[in-house]
Amino acid sequence: MSDFSFTCLSRGVAQTEQIGAQLGALLQSGDVLCLVGDLGAGKTAFARGVAAGWRSITPVTSPTFVLIHEHRRAQDAARLHHIDAYRLESLEDAVLLGLEDIFASQSAVIIEWADRIVPLLPSDYLWIALAHVPEDDQARLLTFSAHGARSAALLTALRKKLQT
Repeated sequence: MSDFSFTCLSRGVAQTEQIGAQLGALLQSGDVLCLVGDLGAGKTAFARGVAAGWRSITPVTSPTFVLIHEHRRAQDAARLHHIDAYRLESLEDAVLLGLEDIFASQSAVIIEWADRIVPLLPSDYLWIALAHVPEDDQARLLTFSAHGARSAALLTALRKKLQT
């Protein structure tokens, strides 16, 4: 059950990235962002924004074929893992990939197609559903749901940033 949720509208890729950047600037070690949505819904664009706001020194691309990308920042030793669960065929595949170790490492984590690995998620995570808007090809509806105290605090801070 979600502790807190809200929805916002993005009018295009640039705005989806901008919303992601606002969230990325708030990320701390151990935060887990779970992205879900159909193909082309904007998950990777959102992740690109998160990494930019987090100040990754490497650009974000879709990890679909390599499954995990690790990003670092120049100012500290913090890590951001960007995971794509699309090609995982089972929960066992996810376990073999080392997801539990990544969660235990206290890295910040972004997971695309997180709905495929729900039983493996930590107890505190921010669920972000991206959906196409039928009336506008470029627009996306982003629904954020916090699961846990840290994610609720993260979402409260994001909502304040987006309202200013």
